[in-house]
Amino acid sequence: MPITFRKSIRIFPGVRLNLNGKSVSFTFGFRSGLKRTYSSTGRVTTSCDLPGPLGWRHTRRRRRGN
Repeated sequence: MPITFRKSIRIFPGVRLNLNGKSVSFTFGFRSGLKRTYSSTGRVTTSCDLPGPLGWRHTRRRRRGN
């Protein structure tokens, strides 16, 4: 079983710094509702928690300039 590392630090209300073994990311939004996460690996994730066990998530790669 691999060992993983994950740490989330609240910077301001609605802003979190997320650390893991491969990247650093910032999440903007609150626990319930719409959130947007920007990762150092180039991923942008938009998610929305709905009432009960329902939710929605969309992830895409950021385009890098030449």
